[in-house]
Amino acid sequence: MRRIIAIIALLNLAACSQPDKVQTLSGFAQATTWHVTVWQPGGVATEQLEAAIQAEFARLDQALSNYRSDSVIERFNSQPSAESVAVGDEIVTLVQTARRVSEASHGCYDLTIKPLFDLWGFSGDTLTPPTADALTQTRQHLGYNRLTTPAPGRLRKADPRIRVDLSSIAQGHSVARIAAVVEAAGISDYLVEIGGELQTRGHKPDGSPWRIGVERPLPGGRSVQKALTIGRDEPVAVMTSGTYRHYFDAQGQRYGHVLDARTGQPISHDTVSVTVIHDDPTVADAWSTALLCLGDKEGLDVANQNRIAALFIAQQGDQLREMATASWQSMQAIEVQ
Repeated sequence: MRRIIAIIALLNLAACSQPDKVQTLSGFAQATTWHVTVWQPGGVATEQLEAAIQAEFARLDQALSNYRSDSVIERFNSQPSAESVAVGDEIVTLVQTARRVSEASHGCYDLTIKPLFDLWGFSGDTLTPPTADALTQTRQHLGYNRLTTPAPGRLRKADPRIRVDLSSIAQGHSVARIAAVVEAAGISDYLVEIGGELQTRGHKPDGSPWRIGVERPLPGGRSVQKALTIGRDEPVAVMTSGTYRHYFDAQGQRYGHVLDARTGQPISHDTVSVTVIHDDPTVADAWSTALLCLGDKEGLDVANQNRIAALFIAQQGDQLREMATASWQSMQAIEVQ
């Protein structure tokens, strides 16, 4: 579960005396909430902007949702053969981006993990730890390297039982797409947030930077672990993946929703949260999931090798321990408190 708390105190600016005031649109999409905070000289045509945002969410849902049988990706998943299928450039680009992160994570992160996710019962409300035989059988039908892009806009699966789950990358992509809608309206100062995943650009009307908070990764309660002051005007994406919101308890054991594709098992290390800062929300989303899958002991090396700005938080008893990559520690114009 990704969770970032947007600290938008600027909403209380003196609207009566300041013509260029901040305005916030919000709603529900992709089984979560979204908020778009914007301003521009002369004001924002919020009704038109909201209509364009809703239309883009509807388009994204039709293409990428694993929870509707008529989506483009689910039609591909149900294809009973290994023939090439037209899915469009958008999905092909997401698969290619995910493949690069999969290779870098040594296969821990893998979009073809959906059969395992279903086997464990994570797609519903009932956890069902599988037998060893069921796990072995299901793992035979996984593998990002068995998913190919033979031609522009087309996907092919080497095994007809391959199933693609885009949830680990689609929300970051959605942030990028909604930000593109905002920019198409001529707005260059904004904060776009979907389910805690976000991108900022520009600054507040008074010239001060956007400030956001990374949630303390503990079940129950909501408090800030880190406050980020975004001093860059160019787009910045902040994505957090964590194990502390979505989990099942069964037979005295807690199972998180993050599965290691190499073992077919939920991760068992003590890393509970990974935050990634990047200029591309889609890439940041994939990397935050991949690094959470790896955990700090393996993931720090991988993140450093790929120059990813990442903050790992591990839980040991009641204590939280932070580890940051070299790129995180050397970020320019982003203050971490």
